[in-house]
Amino acid sequence: MSLSKNRWQNYIGGEWRNPVDGDWIAIEDPATAEPAFSAPRGQKADIDAAVDAARKAIDSRAVYEMAPHDRMILLLKVAAELRKMTDEIAPVITIENGKSISLARDEVEDAARYFEYYAGLAGKLHGRQIPLGEGFLDYTQLVPIGVVGVIIPWNFPLELAGRDIAPALACGNAVVVKSPELCPVSLCFLAIACERAGLPSGYFNVVCGYGNEAGESLASHPGIDQIVFTGSVETGKRVALNAAKSMIPCVLELGGKGAGIVYADADLDAVAHSAGIGIFVYGGQVCSAGSRLIVHRSVEQALTKKLVEWVGKRTMGPGVDDHFFTPLISRAQRDKAEQFCATAVATGANAVIGGRHPEQFKGYYLEPTIISNVGPDAPIAQKEVFGPVLTMLTFDSPEDAVRIANGTEYGLTAGVYTKDLKLAHWTADRLQAGSVYVNKWYAGGMEAPFGGFKKSGFGRVKSVDALAHFYQVRNVAIRL
Repeated sequence: MSLSKNRWQNYIGGEWRNPVDGDWIAIEDPATAEPAFSAPRGQKADIDAAVDAARKAIDSRAVYEMAPHDRMILLLKVAAELRKMTDEIAPVITIENGKSISLARDEVEDAARYFEYYAGLAGKLHGRQIPLGEGFLDYTQLVPIGVVGVIIPWNFPLELAGRDIAPALACGNAVVVKSPELCPVSLCFLAIACERAGLPSGYFNVVCGYGNEAGESLASHPGIDQIVFTGSVETGKRVALNAAKSMIPCVLELGGKGAGIVYADADLDAVAHSAGIGIFVYGGQVCSAGSRLIVHRSVEQALTKKLVEWVGKRTMGPGVDDHFFTPLISRAQRDKAEQFCATAVATGANAVIGGRHPEQFKGYYLEPTIISNVGPDAPIAQKEVFGPVLTMLTFDSPEDAVRIANGTEYGLTAGVYTKDLKLAHWTADRLQAGSVYVNKWYAGGMEAPFGGFKKSGFGRVKSVDALAHFYQVRNVAIRL
C-alpha cells in the first residue's frame, strides 16, 4: 500500500486492492472543507471479493481451532500494534473526522482496550456437559457464527470497530467491514495492526464505500451469516429487512435522544459539567449524547447560568490545535443541526446561546447551543439533531419528568441527577432506556452492556453480553 498521494485502498484477503471499478471518494477535512485523502468507492464486486475471502478464512478454521491461549495472544498483539501507531493514527483521525487530537488519541486507546478486554474472555468461552443418565454423553459447543458483516459509523470509526470486531474475532469469526465514506482511513490502520499481529488472511477485510452501494451490498449479501450495524434508525430498518430476507441475525445500535432528569436537590455545578460533557463532546455527534435536560422548574435558571459559564470556558477551533469545540463532520450535518435550531427559535423557543455557524471559520462549525422554552413535542425535543445542541425542558413532579423523558421513539440512554438514592432508583426503574447514568453522564464503561430500547435498536454491544451474538450453540448427544 502506497501512501505517497494519501490514496488508501481496500484490504481484502490480506492484500491491499484498488476498487474494482477504479472509482474513488474524496475525504474532506471538516476543519478546512478541503480534500485531505482519497479512498475507494467500493461496489458490489469489492464486497463480493471481501466476503469470498472471509468465507475461505472460515472454511480454513484457522482461528476457531487455535488454542484459547493463542487466540488471546493474537488479540493482545492487535492491541499492542494499535498503540504503537498512536502518533500516526491520531492526526489522521483528527484530519478526516474533525475531532480534537486528544479525543483522537483516546479513540486509539479505546480501540486497543477493546481488543485487550475480549482477549481476556477468549479463553473463557466453553460449552458444558449435560447429564442424560447412564449410557449417554451430552455436551454443547460454542461455534462461530461464520462471516460477520460490520457497518461502522463515522463518529468513532476506530473505537467502534474495536468494540464490534474484537468480540467477533474472539469467538473465531471472520469479518467484513464497510468503513464510513466520510472518514475511512483509521480502519486501514486497524487492518495494518491485524496483519502485523499475525491474524490469518481473510479474517479481517475492509471495503470503503457509500452506504447505498457498498453498505447495501454487504447487508444483503447471501454469503454473510450476521450483520452488525451502528447508525440511524431509517438505515437500521433497511439493514434489519435485509437480515430478515436472508434469515440471519443482526445487532442494531441506532439513534438516541438522551434525557437527563435534574431534580431540585442535585449538585448543579456537577450537573453542569456532566451535562456539558454529555452533549458537547465531539459536537454532540454521539448516539448516546445527553441532548435533553429535563430540569425541575425551581432550578432551571440557576442551572442554565452554570451551563453558559461552562461553555464559555472552552474554546472553538481545529482539532489539530486541541480545541474543545471542533467542526461537525460535514456541511450537510452542520446545516441540518443549524436548521433544527432555526426552526425551534422561529416557533417560540429561546436560543440562550448559539444556534448559528460562526462566520470566522471556513470549516463546518456550529456554535455550542442551548435552547430553552421548548415543549416536549417540538421537533428539536423529539428528533436526533446530532450536533452541539442542548434542549432544556422543565417539570414539576417526578412522574412528569419520567413521562417527558420517555416521550420519544428512542430509548438508548437516560440520566438522573439527585442526591436522593431512593429517588434515583425509582426514576431509573421507570426510564425506557438501555443505559441509565446516575449523577455522571457516560458513567458506563466497556465492561457494561450497551444497547437500545424501542427504536434505538436491539442486541447488546460491549461487555460479556456481546459475545453471545457471535457464536452459536451446538448440542452433541451420544449414546455410548
